[in-house]
This record gives sequence, C-alpha cells and structure tokens, in this order.
Amino acid sequence: MRLLATVLLAALCPPALYPQAPSVPQLAPAPPNFTQSRPVGSGSPLPDTAELEREIKRFLDVYLTTVDHAADPVNPDAAIYGGAIPGMLRKLDPHSVFFDRDQFEQLQEMERSVAKGFGSIVSVLPGRVIVLQTMPGSPSQKAGLAPGDEIIAINSIPLARLGLDQLVQLLSYSRQNAAQLLIRRQGTAKLMPMTLTPEALQHPSLDRSFLIRPAIAFIRVTSFDNDTAELIQKSIEDLGGASLKGLILDLRDNPGGVLQAGLATAALFLEPGTRILSARGRSSQTEDVDVPKGAKPYKLPLAVLVNAKTASAAEIVAGAIQDNDRGPVIGETTFGKGLVQRVFPLSGGNGMALTTAFYYTPSGRSIQKPLKDNELAAATATTRPEFKTKSGRIVRGGGGIEPDHIVTPAPYSRLGQVLEASGSYSNFATEWLSGHRADASRDMTITDAMLDDFQLWLSRRNIRPGLNLWSAERETIRRRLKQEILNQSIGVAAGDEIELRSDPLIQRALSLLTP
Repeated sequence: MRLLATVLLAALCPPALYPQAPSVPQLAPAPPNFTQSRPVGSGSPLPDTAELEREIKRFLDVYLTTVDHAADPVNPDAAIYGGAIPGMLRKLDPHSVFFDRDQFEQLQEMERSVAKGFGSIVSVLPGRVIVLQTMPGSPSQKAGLAPGDEIIAINSIPLARLGLDQLVQLLSYSRQNAAQLLIRRQGTAKLMPMTLTPEALQHPSLDRSFLIRPAIAFIRVTSFDNDTAELIQKSIEDLGGASLKGLILDLRDNPGGVLQAGLATAALFLEPGTRILSARGRSSQTEDVDVPKGAKPYKLPLAVLVNAKTASAAEIVAGAIQDNDRGPVIGETTFGKGLVQRVFPLSGGNGMALTTAFYYTPSGRSIQKPLKDNELAAATATTRPEFKTKSGRIVRGGGGIEPDHIVTPAPYSRLGQVLEASGSYSNFATEWLSGHRADASRDMTITDAMLDDFQLWLSRRNIRPGLNLWSAERETIRRRLKQEILNQSIGVAAGDEIELRSDPLIQRALSLLTP
C-alpha cells in the first residue's frame, strides 16, 4: 500500500495539457528585458502531512475495494489518470487540467506553432467543403489539390450528410493521419481520388498586414507565440514605420498564447516604466511587470479590435493599452480569462496546467470572468466594480475587457444567409474562373453584367430574390463575389482585404484614427 501511495503522490505532480486554449501562458520567470518586482515572502506553509496521509489512505481504501470487487476489471490508468486526477483538478477551476503523454506533446507542438496538417484553406458549409487555397510545398499542393475543388468524401465518409460541427470534427481528425479524399473538380465529370499525408506545418501568429488606407496600417494577430512581437515590429517597419499615421491592431478571435509575447507586444506601444500587468496569488505576493526602461515604443495613433473570443494574453495587451490611455479598444467585451497558469512537467511524459494566481490590468482590474461550482467561485464573484485609467477615465472590472466603443459585426440579411449557407458565392466564383482566370486581379471590378450572370445562375438553382431585396444587397453581393474570386485565384489574403475594408469595427477605428 505504501508503494501505491508513493506512485499516487508522484502522479499528482505531473505536467498537463490544456485543450481549452492553444497554449498555456506562464508568468515566471520574466525575461531579463522586463522589469518585474516581487516582494519577498515566506511562501505557502508546508501542508499537514498527517492529514495528507489520512486522505490518501481514504482514496486507497476506495481504490483497492474497487479493484477487488468491481464487476469488471479496473484499469489503473483509466481510474487514476482518467478519473481521480482530472476530477480533483476539475473541482479547482475549469482551466487546471491534467494531460497524458500524447496531449502534452500536442501542447508543446502548439507552443511551437507547429501542427500536423495538409496546408490548405477551405470554406466549410453544411455538407460541403470547398478548397480556397493551398500553401506552396504543402501536402495539399503536392497531391494536386487546387482552389475551387470540392471535397466530396474523406476516408469513405460522404460529406453531404454532415452538419458544420461534424465536418469540423472530421477535418480535425483526418489531418492526424493519411487521408483518402474524393474530389470534384469544375469541368471534370469523374471524381478524383487523392491521398494526403499530413506534415508538420508552421502557422504564423500574424496572418494579415497591409495598408487599409494610405499611411494607416492594419495588422491581425491570431495568437501569441514566441516570435509574435518581432513579427508585429517587422510588419510595422515594412508598412512604413515612423511615417505611419495610425495602426489598427486586430486581436479578434485571438485566444492568447505565450504571455511573454503579449508583454513584448504591449511594450511596443507603451512608454518605458509603464505598468503592463500584475499577478497576485494565494501567497499574497504580487508580481508587477513594467515596460523595460530602455524600450523605444512606437508613438503612432493606435486602435485595438477585440471580441468575445479575445482571451488571455490578448486581453492583457488590450487591457494595458486601455488602462494607459494609449488608444481606443473597439468591439465586444472579451472572453475573461485572467488566470495565471504554470505548466508542470510530470513523470512518464505527462503534464499539468495549474492555476496559481490572477492577472490584473494596470488599473487593478481582474480580467477573469466569474466562475461557478468550483474552488475559485468566491474569488471571482463580482458586480463589475469601477476602476480608473491613467487619465482618470472609468473602466469596469469583473470579467473581460469592456471596449471603449462597443461595435458588433453587421448581421446577415435573409438573402445573405441563403447565399452564404448555399455556398453560392464560392460555387459561382469557381465556375466563373474556369473561363476568366486571366481577368481576376486585385483591381478587378464586378460589373453589372457579372451581377446579371450571377442572378441568372441563382435563378437556375431556385434562388429568386425580389427586386427590392436584390437591390438592397447589390453592393454586398458585388463585394462578396470579388472576395471569393480573389480567394480562389490569388489567395485568401487578397480576399480577406476586400472583406476587411468594409468591416464595421475597422470603419469605426478609421474614424477615430483619422477624425
């Protein structure tokens, strides 16, 4: 029994994977270029070993009784690693997680921004998957997959009967091993079989950067990886550097990542010595992180875009910008993940992510949204208290970063919903490109004749909107057609620029940067 108790104690200290987020940020130790103060403290007292032994004996009594008398044989790994340890951590908070060897390897891949895949960008609709772009040298390109191809089946599973969630799950699962695809190509009657073998691919955390207007830069950051701050700095310099008149930093749908990358990003825009964040845990010790004294930040006007999927390190950046009155935050209230997590490697290649403290913005706000039914419920209960920014503006805490300007995405009209759900834009673009690929360019115009052709194409598929509805959506249809044509001819980045230039959050940011 003492040997088993020793094994259990060792198991309770392994590293963990964190499936809810692409990576687990760590606060300590801070890199040498950041100012981090930490008052001296005695730390947590040692646990009462007598009480711990009593609790372990109680667990062993239950476990050994189950082993001896359960109707089916008990699998120790399933009982301990799949049951007891995850159950214990689940009671603490939603983000403390145990990871087995495979999960821990997956986490480490995510932290390196490397994951297995086929290197293709697809449009996923109910029952349909259409290829928009293949990356140079990727398994998709090597296999001959091309923009406009429709994937009919994966590993003998027909896609026509699957909903969106099922398709996403199938696509995620299939890229872990070699996949057999059936492809329908425009102008080819026979379905084409293809075999794709996944490879380790690099996924840059900065996926879009361009001039949205003369001297106004747009940069979209999808996660925070080790080199994110350097990529942002390089993009700013490539787009004009000190000559720029403004920057829109898009952190929408950014789930966070490596904390130090978030700190370095905030330091690109804040004066030396400025507070970026604080962290306080059970020991009452506080860790404060400030911008390095030798930093040379950009002074250009700045606006930050966020939404409900902006989380963790991305919220830290948005909060630091807002609390220091560096620029407006625009969009929707962010996710509200303000827990400091440390990743502990454990024996046997396992791991554990454990919550050790809370993040606080420079004004003293907790980013963490209220939690229920766990050990942190009382610590996160709040009524949105008020705090003040550096200039005295009132901001509210208690869960996420509340924007200075609340702007939501434009909703789809009834006709827009039909056209999107049916895949009409991408399908028409595929057919149009089969005879006009040479005419596709960034400065192309969707002519009235093309709109008439599209309307006739829709009518043949029993989509016949009334004149008023068609007229009201005419410019949106023109924009979406150009976007899909560029997606499949030049690349998704070119198509994204068309969509982003009409984005209501970007329009609000532009109005604030260029009054």
